[in-house]
Amino acid sequence: MKKRLQKFGEEIVPLSRKQSFLLFLLIACVFQFVLFFTPALAAETVAAQDGQISIGEMTKSSEMDQNAQKIANSTIINDIATSTTIAIPTTPVTPKVKSTSVHVITAYNSDVAQTDDSPCITANGFDVCKHGQEDTIAANFLKFGTKVKIPELYGDRVFTVRDRMNVSHPNRVDIWMKNRTSAIKFGVKTAKIQVLE
Repeated sequence: MKKRLQKFGEEIVPLSRKQSFLLFLLIACVFQFVLFFTPALAAETVAAQDGQISIGEMTKSSEMDQNAQKIANSTIINDIATSTTIAIPTTPVTPKVKSTSVHVITAYNSDVAQTDDSPCITANGFDVCKHGQEDTIAANFLKFGTKVKIPELYGDRVFTVRDRMNVSHPNRVDIWMKNRTSAIKFGVKTAKIQVLE
């Protein structure tokens, strides 16, 4: 096939190898110009005739269109992701009780006189003031993060061990409360606590 083409080329236009190469290079350059620059030149001509925008502005506009398309696509994806409804069973999971014991229970609040010089920060670094929920207890005989219930006093409310007490109270439970009046009103009680799994 190659020999046929060469023979055909020699019959139509007899050229030397150098001339053939130069002709090939010239044709390649013409095609490059026609295929590569013509659309840009045509767009510039149309824009100039319409009095619209320059090529630089067209490039910016094209980039803006691409960015807008990306944003639109991500918005569509986000809309799809947020509109999908997943059915979750509503059966409440009741934590199992690991152990039960009776303890003296007191209450405290974030007061320097009752705690230390950083009254809102518990022994494990938790900020009870920022959290604002009365679900923190101090206990020396339980690990940090242990979940407990005090059913006689609080029903099904779950408390988390986040603080420690003075070493002179190894078996006492101290409930954190938002204000001093509530803590004083609570006083001293004895009740059963349930340690949850």
